[in-house]
Amino acid sequence: MSELEARARAFATEAHGAIDQRRKYSGEPYIVHPIAVAELVRSVPHTPEMIAAALLHDVVEDTPVTIEEIEREFGAGVAELVGWLTDVSRPSDGNRRVRKHLDLLHTAKAPPDAKTIKLADLIDNTLTIAKHDRSFWPVYRREKEALLQVLKEGDPTLWKRAASNI
Repeated sequence: MSELEARARAFATEAHGAIDQRRKYSGEPYIVHPIAVAELVRSVPHTPEMIAAALLHDVVEDTPVTIEEIEREFGAGVAELVGWLTDVSRPSDGNRRVRKHLDLLHTAKAPPDAKTIKLADLIDNTLTIAKHDRSFWPVYRREKEALLQVLKEGDPTLWKRAASNI
């Protein structure tokens, strides 16, 4: 494990742990999800910054940590990736469909490395939602299908895997 990865893992563990964030269906500490995403990214061509961003991908969205803190701690490259992976919509923007569309437009402009991480995130979330929340699955599946259309510049192996789980 690189020094950057070790620092990102510790930082993400602390940030999610500080708010006692847990996985919705299993109650496990939330960090199991970013670790799973990082492992999926590790399975395809990647950079150390991509692994760090995979570990940190939900920190700004879910905890009090800011993108500026990520940049100070991990540099501009990791912060840029995390920024692309962070939802831009707010509850005041409208209902879930409207918010997810705004987030989709943001993701569509992301660079290939960020799209690769987003594919890994989709794969891990799909496994959890399909198994534990059959009533939400149709909603998530529709959102995922739309995302897949804008994630084609991500890693082709992860894209195929994500697309096969619809």
